[in-house]
Amino acid sequence: MRLPRLLMIVGAALASCCAEPALASDESDVMAVVKAYLADMNNGNVADFTKRCAPQAVILDDFPPHVWQGANACTEWLNALVAYDAKTGVAPEALTIGAPRRLSVDGDHAYAVLPAGYKYTLQGKPVDETHSVWTIALQKMADGWRVTGWAWAQGE
Repeated sequence: MRLPRLLMIVGAALASCCAEPALASDESDVMAVVKAYLADMNNGNVADFTKRCAPQAVILDDFPPHVWQGANACTEWLNALVAYDAKTGVAPEALTIGAPRRLSVDGDHAYAVLPAGYKYTLQGKPVDETHSVWTIALQKMADGWRVTGWAWAQGE
């Protein structure tokens, strides 16, 4: 009677010790994809930026039409951003993120809430949006983590 109980305790201990590194690895992998996606966005690397998007991606942003979804969501969002910036006199400089306020990985799904900033010039005047929030969801697919959706909430 004692041996099965001991095996259960040892098994539970091993499971808990081994689950933690996998979770930490997944969190690192997710943040690596988020950072690469951001770098691609900032550097104008359209091919890799759009390749990191899942076919079912949904994007919510603060300029019209405010929502893009489906297989071409990332490309359509980028095209809309370029057109909106040209129309309003925005020259983007960089989007930055801080350490996640929340980062959770549950199997093949991940969710991150990141403090963000956005620097740009508006009709020749520098603007530094601070206290913005970028919320992003990802899914682990056969070829790795891909962005399934994100939303931008503008700060000050």
